[in-house]
Amino acid sequence: MARVKVYSTGVCPICQKAKTLLEKWGIPFDEVRIDLSPVAMREFSQVTENARTVPQILIDGQCIGGFAELTELHMDGALDALMDHARGGLAG
Repeated sequence: MARVKVYSTGVCPICQKAKTLLEKWGIPFDEVRIDLSPVAMREFSQVTENARTVPQILIDGQCIGGFAELTELHMDGALDALMDHARGGLAG
């Protein structure tokens, strides 16, 4: 199971952009389509504290926000640190 989880819908172009960036950066992720399952929608509401937009991205269970926050973390170099922490401090 990947340490990154992306909550998305099938019609969201920004969700696709976020997933494409994660793939480009070599970061594995699990996608949860909230438009396909009421259970996924309830989980999304709980873990994101009732976020109203997608994508919402979690790293090691911590909600970092959406596409803008993901790219900002990457540009600041903080994404690498979060991913290292999620890997238990191992480089890789």
